[in-house]
Amino acid sequence: MNIGCNIKRLRKKNGLTQLQLAEKISISPQAISKWERNVNFPDITLLPVLADLFNCSIDELFRLNDRD
Repeated sequence: MNIGCNIKRLRKKNGLTQLQLAEKISISPQAISKWERNVNFPDITLLPVLADLFNCSIDELFRLNDRD
């Protein structure tokens, strides 16, 4: 599972900094950094929020399909 790399890719694709993403979902920028380095993972309750923010499916966050 490489959710951290997918979050980073989608964040950059949407032109957001770690700080901007953190502010949008009310968490610390350090948490975003840890996700993107695969140190920690987002809480399951944030997955729909992230998917909505990035206009993608939860599957795409986990890259369970072939879409880029």
